[in-house]
Amino acid sequence: MSDMYPEALIHVAEYFKVLSEVSRLQVLCCLKTGGKNVTQVIAETGLGQANVSKHLKILTQAGIVKRRPEGVMVIYEIVDPILFQLCDLVCDRLQVRLEEQTRELQDLRL
Repeated sequence: MSDMYPEALIHVAEYFKVLSEVSRLQVLCCLKTGGKNVTQVIAETGLGQANVSKHLKILTQAGIVKRRPEGVMVIYEIVDPILFQLCDLVCDRLQVRLEEQTRELQDLRL
Protein backbone atom coordinates (compact mmCIF):
# COMPACT_ATOMS: atom_id res chain seq x y z
CA MET A 1 0.00 0.00 0.00
CA SER A 2 2.98 2.30 0.35
CA ASP A 3 2.97 2.98 -3.40
CA MET A 4 -0.63 4.24 -3.35
CA TYR A 5 -1.41 7.90 -3.79
CA PRO A 6 -3.01 9.72 -0.84
CA GLU A 7 -6.17 10.21 -2.94
CA ALA A 8 -6.46 6.43 -3.38
CA LEU A 9 -5.91 5.87 0.33
CA ILE A 10 -8.86 8.15 1.05
CA HIS A 11 -11.09 5.71 -0.86
CA VAL A 12 -9.60 2.74 0.98
CA ALA A 13 -10.27 4.47 4.30
CA GLU A 14 -13.86 5.23 3.29
CA TYR A 15 -14.41 1.59 2.31
CA PHE A 16 -13.18 0.38 5.69
CA LYS A 17 -15.20 3.06 7.45
CA VAL A 18 -18.37 1.63 5.90
CA LEU A 19 -17.36 -1.83 7.18
CA SER A 20 -16.62 -0.55 10.68
CA GLU A 21 -20.22 -0.70 11.93
CA VAL A 22 -21.45 -3.91 13.58
CA SER A 23 -25.03 -3.59 12.26
CA ARG A 24 -23.76 -3.17 8.69
CA LEU A 25 -21.64 -6.29 9.10
CA GLN A 26 -24.75 -8.14 10.32
CA VAL A 27 -26.62 -7.00 7.20
CA LEU A 28 -23.74 -8.11 4.97
CA CYS A 29 -23.57 -11.52 6.66
CA CYS A 30 -27.30 -11.90 6.08
CA LEU A 31 -26.81 -11.16 2.37
CA LYS A 32 -23.94 -13.64 2.07
CA THR A 33 -26.37 -16.45 1.24
CA GLY A 34 -28.06 -14.45 -1.52
CA GLY A 35 -30.24 -11.46 -2.28
CA LYS A 36 -32.94 -10.49 0.18
CA ASN A 37 -35.56 -7.81 0.64
CA VAL A 38 -35.71 -5.49 3.66
CA THR A 39 -38.26 -7.66 5.47
CA GLN A 40 -36.03 -10.73 5.14
CA VAL A 41 -32.98 -8.80 6.38
CA ILE A 42 -34.98 -7.57 9.39
CA ALA A 43 -36.13 -11.12 10.19
CA GLU A 44 -32.62 -12.59 9.96
CA THR A 45 -30.74 -9.83 11.80
CA GLY A 46 -33.30 -8.79 14.41
CA LEU A 47 -32.54 -5.15 13.59
CA GLY A 48 -35.32 -2.58 13.26
CA GLN A 49 -36.74 -1.49 9.92
CA ALA A 50 -35.33 2.05 10.06
CA ASN A 51 -31.91 0.72 11.06
CA VAL A 52 -31.82 -1.87 8.26
CA SER A 53 -32.98 0.66 5.67
CA LYS A 54 -30.32 3.16 6.78
CA HIS A 55 -27.52 0.59 6.60
CA LEU A 56 -28.66 -0.78 3.24
CA LYS A 57 -28.66 2.78 1.88
CA ILE A 58 -25.10 3.37 3.14
CA LEU A 59 -23.92 0.03 1.74
CA THR A 60 -25.58 0.79 -1.61
CA GLN A 61 -24.05 4.28 -1.80
CA ALA A 62 -20.64 2.75 -1.06
CA GLY A 63 -21.08 0.30 -3.94
CA ILE A 64 -20.87 -2.74 -1.67
CA VAL A 65 -24.53 -3.69 -2.14
CA LYS A 66 -26.78 -3.24 -5.16
CA ARG A 67 -30.56 -2.87 -5.40
CA ARG A 68 -32.57 -4.94 -7.84
CA PRO A 69 -36.29 -4.26 -8.31
CA GLU A 70 -38.33 -7.47 -8.31
CA GLY A 71 -42.04 -6.76 -8.74
CA VAL A 72 -43.11 -4.48 -5.89
CA MET A 73 -40.04 -5.41 -3.80
CA VAL A 74 -36.43 -4.39 -3.91
CA ILE A 75 -33.83 -7.12 -3.51
CA TYR A 76 -30.43 -6.24 -2.06
CA GLU A 77 -27.37 -8.20 -3.14
CA ILE A 78 -23.64 -8.15 -2.48
CA VAL A 79 -21.82 -6.58 -5.44
CA ASP A 80 -18.47 -8.32 -4.96
CA PRO A 81 -18.32 -11.50 -2.83
CA ILE A 82 -14.56 -11.00 -2.37
CA LEU A 83 -15.68 -8.86 0.56
CA PHE A 84 -16.15 -12.07 2.54
CA GLN A 85 -12.61 -13.21 1.78
CA LEU A 86 -11.42 -9.91 3.22
CA CYS A 87 -13.55 -10.46 6.34
CA ASP A 88 -12.27 -14.03 6.69
CA LEU A 89 -8.70 -12.79 6.44
CA VAL A 90 -9.30 -10.22 9.17
CA CYS A 91 -11.07 -12.77 11.39
CA ASP A 92 -8.25 -15.29 10.94
CA ARG A 93 -5.66 -12.66 11.84
CA LEU A 94 -7.62 -11.59 14.92
CA GLN A 95 -7.87 -15.21 16.04
CA VAL A 96 -4.09 -15.64 15.71
CA ARG A 97 -3.53 -12.45 17.71
CA LEU A 98 -5.93 -13.56 20.42
CA GLU A 99 -4.20 -16.94 20.70
CA GLU A 100 -0.81 -15.19 20.97
CA GLN A 101 -2.12 -12.87 23.70
CA THR A 102 -3.59 -15.82 25.58
CA ARG A 103 -0.24 -17.64 25.47
CA GLU A 104 1.57 -14.51 26.67
CA LEU A 105 -0.82 -14.17 29.60
CA GLN A 106 -0.35 -17.83 30.50
CA ASP A 107 3.45 -17.36 30.39
CA LEU A 108 3.16 -14.39 32.77
CA ARG A 109 1.19 -16.50 35.26
CA LEU A 110 3.92 -19.16 35.36
